[in-house]
Amino acid sequence: MSQEPGTHEPQETEPAHAAPVELGDLAALKALAQPRRQRMLEHLALHGPATSATLARALGLNTGSTSYHLRELARYGFVEEADADRSPALGEDPSSVRRAEPSAHRERWWRAVPGDRRFPPRSRQSPEMRLVMDELNHHAYAADLDLFERLQRDAPEDDAWADAFPYSRGTIRLTLPELRDFFEEYIALLNRYKRSEAETPPDARTLLTRFLAFPAPVPSPAPDPSPGDGEDVDDGEDDDTSEDQGDGRGCGHPGREADRS
Repeated sequence: MSQEPGTHEPQETEPAHAAPVELGDLAALKALAQPRRQRMLEHLALHGPATSATLARALGLNTGSTSYHLRELARYGFVEEADADRSPALGEDPSSVRRAEPSAHRERWWRAVPGDRRFPPRSRQSPEMRLVMDELNHHAYAADLDLFERLQRDAPEDDAWADAFPYSRGTIRLTLPELRDFFEEYIALLNRYKRSEAETPPDARTLLTRFLAFPAPVPSPAPDPSPGDGEDVDDGEDDDTSEDQGDGRGCGHPGREADRS
């Protein structure tokens, strides 16, 4: 399903559960697919407003590069100046939106614009859009997996949060309408636990949530036997390629991995 929720927490001044917005503009998707911009957007979503200089230090980039990428993200409504009147909505002409006039003598602080952003279904994506989406997803999921592995590997032994990483691998059988309902229920569950900064307990931590579901491959049909093929005949000779016969060497096939949650 070519949809995915936004990763940004709602701000206190904005609706807790904004209506989904489809990212159907190819230029906006190209702007978002740039790996450095993905890292910058993730940093703003997790750590709050920052300047181009603080982002550069945090991500190992140069200030000129971060300034350019921030302007591009702002152009399509992904980030905004923290003290601006408001950011342009997705698909809205930025020139029509009144913004605070920047000053040459002040730092420009940027924040991630919250929202439930979804990608068009793959059936409605042009060939060029599919290439952009594939690139975007490749970098996003690779970064997520790298971070997950690093956090598990580097977590202190006495860190209670290290014992609380919830993850699960499982299977369910659904129809297409049921899969859509399942996804919306997942989004509703996320929204149920979202809250403003003022309502968040001091011992709470920001959690990165990711959802991925895809159909299992359809087994290929077995080929028809070739003419003249007969049944196997046991000729009494040892066969080194046979399955382990249970002699206690522990070479049996591994069982299915248990679901974890």
